Amino acid sequence: MWILDGFPVSPGHSLVIPKRHVRSFFDVSVEERDDLLTLLDHAKAHALASLQPDGFNIGINDGSAAGQTVPHLHIHLIPRFTGDIADPRGGIRWVIPAKADYWSQRD
Repeated sequence: MWILDGFPVSPGHSLVIPKRHVRSFFDVSVEERDDLLTLLDHAKAHALASLQPDGFNIGINDGSAAGQTVPHLHIHLIPRFTGDIADPRGGIRWVIPAKADYWSQRD
């Protein structure tokens, strides 16, 4: 299933969700994984056609330590737009802010 996120972080933020109740991406079958990724492609195509984003973040919070609050696997597709934040470098690395800005930490 593919739905728009109820608490979107950007226009078009959507979720790809398997029919079978499963908590972890690592618990889906190969066929389910293929189906999820095919549906992710459809969600991306829809976002491109309707919103023309400049990029995407794709994410899965797998386990409570990773921030999973809904105990059912779902894949986030987050359209990104040039200028939506001042400096998008690091992308998903910002889940642990002290580790995100690796490019300025080089000697």
